[in-house]
Amino acid sequence: MSVIERDWAPPGFLAAVRRTPVLSLEEERALARSSLGGDGRAAARLVLAHLRFVVRIARIYRHSGVPMADLIQEGTVGLIQAVRKFNPDRGTRLATYAMWWIRAAIQERVVRSWSLVRTGTTAAQKALFFALRRRGTPDLTDAIARALAQRFGLTQDDVAEMARRAFATDRSLDERTGERGQSDRMAFLADTRPTPEDQLVQVKQLHFWRRILARGLSALPPREQVIIRRRYLSEAKVTFAALSHELGLSKERVRQLERLALAKLKSRLRPLRRDEELPSE
Repeated sequence: MSVIERDWAPPGFLAAVRRTPVLSLEEERALARSSLGGDGRAAARLVLAHLRFVVRIARIYRHSGVPMADLIQEGTVGLIQAVRKFNPDRGTRLATYAMWWIRAAIQERVVRSWSLVRTGTTAAQKALFFALRRRGTPDLTDAIARALAQRFGLTQDDVAEMARRAFATDRSLDERTGERGQSDRMAFLADTRPTPEDQLVQVKQLHFWRRILARGLSALPPREQVIIRRRYLSEAKVTFAALSHELGLSKERVRQLERLALAKLKSRLRPLRRDEELPSE
C-alpha cells in the first residue's frame, strides 16, 4: 500500500475492493437487468464490483489538491449514477460505460474545489481546465492558445482567462501585506458604498420625485389613478385581466386608459419638473 493510500484509506477498504470478484459478462447483465427492475441488492453488487475502477481513476487526480477520500467519494457517486442508467442490452460493459460518469464526477469535484469563484461551467471549459493543468504552466504562446481555442470551441480570450485561473489560488482578505505585514488586503479594497453625503442627496432626490409624482397623479381622473398605481406603483404589477375585473371594464379599455393616463402624466410632470429644482447637494 502506498503512502497516499495509507493517508486516506479506511481500515480494510482497499483490501475489500481487491477481494471483490470481477463479474463475468453474464453475471453483469443479469445484475444490471435486476437493478433496472428495482433490485437494490443487485445495484449494490454492481457498485461494489466496480469500485476498483473508481480508485484507479481517482489516482489520476491525486495531485489536484483534493483529498483522495473526497475523489473516491465523488467517483462512487458517478458510478452509482452510471449503474442507474446502464442498459445491459446495448452490448457495452459497465466498466466502459461507467468510466465517463466516474471521471466527470471527479473532475467536477476538482474544478468546484479549485476556487470559491466558479472556474468552469461548461464541459468545454472543464476539459480546457484539465488540459491547461497538464501543461503545468499558465504561459501560452499565441499558436498554442489558438490551437486550444479551436480544439475546445472557445475564444482565445477564454483560453487566456482560464489559463490565468487554472494556476491562481484564492487568497484571504485577512492576509497580512506590506514589508512588515502591517496591513491586511481588505485595507486596499475600494469602498464602493455611497458616502453619507451621497446618501443624503439620494434621500432628497427620492422625496423630490415622490412629491412631483404625487402632484402629477392628483391631476388624473380617479380611475386612471387606480390603473397607474396598480400597474406601476405596486410591489407586484397587476395584470390587465385583474384590473378589468376590478373596474368592470374590458382588458382593451384598461389598456387604452393606461396609455391615456401615461401620456397625461408625462405632459403634467414636465412643467412640474421645470418649476421645482432637483436637489443636488
